[in-house]
Amino acid sequence: MHSKSTSDFLFADPSFVSGAARLLDLYCLFDSYNTSRSGAEADYKALLADWRVVGQDIQRAVEAFESASPQGSDSLQYELFATEAR
Repeated sequence: MHSKSTSDFLFADPSFVSGAARLLDLYCLFDSYNTSRSGAEADYKALLADWRVVGQDIQRAVEAFESASPQGSDSLQYELFATEAR
């Protein structure tokens, strides 16, 4: 299986230490998020990440279907026909 993509890269990735440091940051100088040079670039990155996740979902579904179906196209066609007939 390939590495897992996520579509939440625009959000901050906080840790316990950064959370504790925010308590002392009275002027909000510690706030930093993933940035892009323009709004269009941020949209492009978000769409690309979303479509990667969609592709991974499709790949997982195909792999699950292939592992659950019997080997050979004849039995697969019979199974699909029997399911439609119900």
